[in-house]
Amino acid sequence: MNAPLPALRKPGIGDFDFLVGTWHVTNRRLVAPLTGCTEWDRFPGTVVCHGTLFGGAANLDEISFPTKGFSGLTLRLFDPVRAEWSLSWVSSRTGLLQPPVVGRFHDDGHGEFHGADTHEGTPVLCRFVWSRITSASAQWEQAFSTDGGQSWETNWTMDFRRTGKDAA
Repeated sequence: MNAPLPALRKPGIGDFDFLVGTWHVTNRRLVAPLTGCTEWDRFPGTVVCHGTLFGGAANLDEISFPTKGFSGLTLRLFDPVRAEWSLSWVSSRTGLLQPPVVGRFHDDGHGEFHGADTHEGTPVLCRFVWSRITSASAQWEQAFSTDGGQSWETNWTMDFRRTGKDAA
């Protein structure tokens, strides 16, 4: 079993260095978010994180979903004045950069990021959570809130496992 990475002492530059490399991803996505649906679609993905940029203050990865016929890209940028990250997503299906979620990692090592968005025309708050980060695994989840953050519906989870030579 892989031990968790030590808790981050000073959240900030380098927080996403753990993601550098290639990962197999098991996706679980709610079939119909915000409808009361409890059916999940499970599908594979592969992430390649191309390394740290700006001395650890930026990060870029691409994920492919071979059974879904699309891919996505996440750009992460650290704002040293606010000591927080902005995470922006773009899908190959639209080519449009989505509004960022903004936040930081906490002393226990999990990261939480929030932002305003829409889902099929409905305004939502969006939350990303990074957790269970080890040298060979990590978990990400997305949730939506339609009541200003009083309640959340998790609608997508990703379980990351390092591949090949990256899996030490």
